[in-house]
Amino acid sequence: MDLKVLFFLGTAFLTSVIISVCILLIATSKAYPLVVRSKKEKYFIDPISGKEIQFPTNNEKSSVHLSVIVPAYNEETRLPPMLDECTEFLENRCKNSDFKYEIIVVSDGSTDKTVKIAQEYAKKLSTDKLRVLDLENNRGKGGAVRLGMQSARGSVLLFADADGATKFSDLAKVEEGLYKLIKYDYQKNPSIVEEKLAISIGSRAHLEKEAIAKRNFFRTILMYGFHFLVWLFTVRGLKDTQCGFKLLTREASRICFDSLHVERWAFDVEMLYIAQSLKIPISEVAVKWTEIDGSKVTPVWSWIQMGVDLGLIWLRYTIGAWKIKPIKKY
Repeated sequence: MDLKVLFFLGTAFLTSVIISVCILLIATSKAYPLVVRSKKEKYFIDPISGKEIQFPTNNEKSSVHLSVIVPAYNEETRLPPMLDECTEFLENRCKNSDFKYEIIVVSDGSTDKTVKIAQEYAKKLSTDKLRVLDLENNRGKGGAVRLGMQSARGSVLLFADADGATKFSDLAKVEEGLYKLIKYDYQKNPSIVEEKLAISIGSRAHLEKEAIAKRNFFRTILMYGFHFLVWLFTVRGLKDTQCGFKLLTREASRICFDSLHVERWAFDVEMLYIAQSLKIPISEVAVKWTEIDGSKVTPVWSWIQMGVDLGLIWLRYTIGAWKIKPIKKY
């Protein structure tokens, strides 16, 4: 058979496959995420009284300065050291000031003692400072962070990994990054800051050379491949999208997470993609980071999964299967 004919047939077949995939994605995708939340997941339990108390929503005004969202899936071992460091830092800030904070531990369908341990901290600190959102089923890290964000009271909201890989004292660095974008201090002007649009993210990019020296060649190739796919399909201008230490104003959190579809590991990338699409300013700040044993990420499989998610994020938004809710003008 003539090569030109083969090329034509091959191109026609490939085109038909792409069109079919696009039609399938449009037919099976919801333009905006439908977040189903059970009755139990709308309440937290006061460990002292045993009463169920309803979480607020992200459409309400803030009533504390800072909310810290901690997604946790079977983290009975790594959670206590993280909460000890976090609460010590925040309690010291509360001394001789009117600073108010809350921590929301989101148990993502944990089957170990994660909820019990978090409730012990809630009993010690009070539920005004620490609340436990106990999800009935495992949703994925993105799903857990989203529900935590939508249940928070803060003028600004930070999500931080339960492993404590990022030192909590580096909050001051990402706060400074946020301040440079909006020119307001959320501790002094919480009602002004909550309505601003800005995101400040921790970054491990400065540690990349050291990490490469410790990794084997295959894992290094996978890392560079992931970075390339992030740049190609979704987010540009940021060196590290996956560090689990990100600070958002209340309005930026509401806008980004109300449009978020991905509930697995690639949710950070989609959140930043949404932010860049809406021209929400983003600051990237170097933070200290230490690898902690017990990671739930499977190096090869999770990265492949994230790579597929990146391509699908780009494709779904490009063909209109997914849409981003516009910023409301008041």
